[in-house]
Amino acid sequence: MPNLKAIRDRIKSVKNTKKITEAMRLVAAAKVRRAQEQVIATRPFADDLANVLYNLLNRLKYGDVTLPLLQQRQVKTVALVVVSGDRGLCGGYNSYVIRRAEQRQKELEAQGLDYRFITIGRKATQYFTRREAPIETKYTGLNQIPTADEAGSIADELLSLFLSETVDRVELIYTRFVSLISSRPVVQTLLPLTLQGLEVEDDEMFRLITREGKLRVERETVAQEVSSFPQDMIFEQDPIQILDSLLPLYVNNQLLRALQEAAASELAARMTAMSNASDNAGQLIGTLTLSYNKARQAAITQQLMEVVAGANAL
Repeated sequence: MPNLKAIRDRIKSVKNTKKITEAMRLVAAAKVRRAQEQVIATRPFADDLANVLYNLLNRLKYGDVTLPLLQQRQVKTVALVVVSGDRGLCGGYNSYVIRRAEQRQKELEAQGLDYRFITIGRKATQYFTRREAPIETKYTGLNQIPTADEAGSIADELLSLFLSETVDRVELIYTRFVSLISSRPVVQTLLPLTLQGLEVEDDEMFRLITREGKLRVERETVAQEVSSFPQDMIFEQDPIQILDSLLPLYVNNQLLRALQEAAASELAARMTAMSNASDNAGQLIGTLTLSYNKARQAAITQQLMEVVAGANAL
């Protein structure tokens, strides 16, 4: 006969676990909203910066633009910037991006190219450190909601590596936010910049909403309106100098956007994992409660039978 006390203790333990997972789900949901607000807050600057660069490049498209960040040189060494999380309990978020980084590493080895890792997040750092991979720089303990200062310090390091020709290309490996239950690890070439990559395109922005008591994500296409400079505009400085000073800001902004996408993906993965854990805990509580009731009923029946048998013996 099952031990009633053991079943009660198990039910109590599962209920406590469910409280923790539910609290973690709510915290992750709140942080996803904060990530959304941050994307909205940084978008005006990103749009204006892209607009200025677009118009400057249009002015200079017939000229000889030779800027260091636009220099296409022979690739010998590639810097792989891997963006992961500092914590677990987020499903397969960290394993997916690490797996994509390893895949890219094998592709570079097959091409006979050298590579170096720049890890962002404790999980990627620990993984590649244990495997004695060539790690140039490690970044851990960043804010869960990325800030412009953090993105700026990382971008300065990447620019330094590229301009000193320590690396010939910088590739960003991060998780792109798709929905609350879906994210996709991608590889994006951050440096050198290409003229086509600076063109303004329609972008997508995610919005976390509440509908019928459930959290949902809606993606909307944001059409960026490009306003051209007047043809008779006179620049006080050489347009090439202006472009040279704005390109690092563009790299910083692109890195910040990638960190925001990765953060939103991690929080959404954690929210989904904790939601699934809460649902599983609820089902387990129901199963244990049913077992407890059956065991209690069997114990009562056994006691009644013993009483009846004792009465008949008298």
